[in-house]
Amino acid sequence: MSDALITFQIGATMNDRPSRVLVVTTSHDDLGGRRRTGAYAPEVAIPWVAFTEAGLAVDLASVAGGRPPFDGLDTADPDQQAFFAGADLDAAPALAEVDLARYGAVFFAGGHGIIRDFTSPVVGAAASAVWAAGGLVASVCHGPAALVGAVDTSGQPLVRGRAVTGFSNAEERAARVDDVVPVLLADRLAELGADYREAPAFTEHVVVDGRLITGQNPAIDRTCRG
Repeated sequence: MSDALITFQIGATMNDRPSRVLVVTTSHDDLGGRRRTGAYAPEVAIPWVAFTEAGLAVDLASVAGGRPPFDGLDTADPDQQAFFAGADLDAAPALAEVDLARYGAVFFAGGHGIIRDFTSPVVGAAASAVWAAGGLVASVCHGPAALVGAVDTSGQPLVRGRAVTGFSNAEERAARVDDVVPVLLADRLAELGADYREAPAFTEHVVVDGRLITGQNPAIDRTCRG
């Protein structure tokens, strides 16, 4: 799945960077008044467990601080069980309060809440800071919305001229929320100059461009965990 492949890529390219990963989630819980939403639980829990099993230290932050809202909960999923039992979600700091210099990688988890608050300046600034320090910037599904406000060391959009992916327009239509989300992520990334690369809807797809790692969707296959 995209989450596991991203985990493998991060683990394989950390090298001598600090072996600590920051996982960032949304704080937004409403999908245009249609239903409750938030971070997509598998896209937080599966990477969290995989990072931990790979020997990396993992911390969690939410955009506004405190316990993030979740969508896609499955109490029978062992990764979700492990994550919710082990992570102190209520103590999650606000992203703006995090010392980003401690991290060799940042992972922006997905979920429909993300499209509302990952485009905020504080999120883009976090991606920019980790990038400028030579760290890895990774995201999956709607998580690449964090890249919309991110810049490289020259002040240009981080995605400009770089290969990326993210939740596609076809997937938004299939989920019947293309008329609810405030922006179609694939279009916005392309507008910023990204080389947006799309696979068929809900199939495994990860794009790696140097230290920038993006996954299109939460297609799940735990057998490919790295």
